[in-house]
Amino acid sequence: MRVAALYDVHGNLPALEAVLAEVEREQVHAIVLGGDCIHGPQPAETLRRLQALGDRVLWVRGNTDRLIAGDDESDSLHEWVAGELGREGVAYLETLPLTQRLEVDGLGDTLFCHATPRSDEEIVTPLTPDERLAAILDGVDADAVVTGHTHMQQDRIVGGVRWVNAGSVGLPYEDDIKAFWALLGPEVDLRRTPFDVEATIRAFEAVEHAGAQKFVENFRKAPSRREAAEYFESLV
Repeated sequence: MRVAALYDVHGNLPALEAVLAEVEREQVHAIVLGGDCIHGPQPAETLRRLQALGDRVLWVRGNTDRLIAGDDESDSLHEWVAGELGREGVAYLETLPLTQRLEVDGLGDTLFCHATPRSDEEIVTPLTPDERLAAILDGVDADAVVTGHTHMQQDRIVGGVRWVNAGSVGLPYEDDIKAFWALLGPEVDLRRTPFDVEATIRAFEAVEHAGAQKFVENFRKAPSRREAAEYFESLV
């Protein structure tokens, strides 16, 4: 079993297409979509593209999926995405499970979740101490846990559990403007795929919403991995 783990696409269709082309060349057995794939400038187009991949795709619900499906009126960008998806698209997000499990070659029993096994918004970064991550993993019955949410790749072992963050396909905080994802089995191969950055900028700029416009700068200058990790840790 070889698996492509695609997390946090955030409605970035050019980045997604670049990654899917690479995934096809790798001939994986399954694609896990680890949440927050739709929330972004091209939500309806992204949802249609991912649904067209068929039965080899396993979905996981992320925090923005939950908020969009829950009619989150506190965030107007969530409302805009929900409007673009329509009732049927929003209803689909409501059906997504919180986790998936697969037996992955070289990794064993692998649990896929969005942020942590107990929450879709709990923060784990490369700066998170092993002691705090061990507490998060306490009671987790799996050989490996694959996550996203903080948009920074990781691969570490804590308490005998391998913790992998696949990174973000569509909105990375990695000192580099590429699409980040993970190829799993038999090794953990943390990938970064070039994509059409200008097409992404145009897509974000076409959305007449301040919530989308603020992300444009992330594609003009790569966000700092260190600064992003420090910021997220400050929220814990």
